[in-house]
Amino acid sequence: MAVRPFIRYDDKRLHTPAEPVEAITETVRMIWDDMIDTMEAMPGQGVGLAAPQIGIMMRLAIVDASEARGQVVRMANPEVLHASVQLLKHDEGSPNLPGVWASVERPRAVTVRFLNDQGEMEDRDFVGLWATSVQHQIDHLNGKTYVDHLSALKRKMLVAKSAKYAKKA
Repeated sequence: MAVRPFIRYDDKRLHTPAEPVEAITETVRMIWDDMIDTMEAMPGQGVGLAAPQIGIMMRLAIVDASEARGQVVRMANPEVLHASVQLLKHDEGSPNLPGVWASVERPRAVTVRFLNDQGEMEDRDFVGLWATSVQHQIDHLNGKTYVDHLSALKRKMLVAKSAKYAKKA
């Protein structure tokens, strides 16, 4: 298990859909473990991570929006089956775009189907911050980031501000 480095926003892998996972193998489990270590080491304690954020082009994601931590859900090939009509606004950020964040409105609750860590297909309901995080990770797996939900001007401003922040860091 290891903390992996994050790729930068301008890396084309962040803007490319990830490849489906055929089976839950020991390699997939090791990647999930590294993803958990990486998420836990994030400043401000992250609530999710997608494999493309660390340069691995597989449809793997983890989420843990619990207050106590240690409730990680490991997902391969997650897809939203149902999204609530009611929306919820959260401030979102990404270690791929350090130093910036923005309010993004997403469905308050989602039902997601994914291959779990036992290699079984699972349908699970996520609400609130859990739902926001799952949708944020699925965006990454589809080659999108949270700034893709913003206006072109706001996106350009945040990307430029993050680039300045990264040069200082």
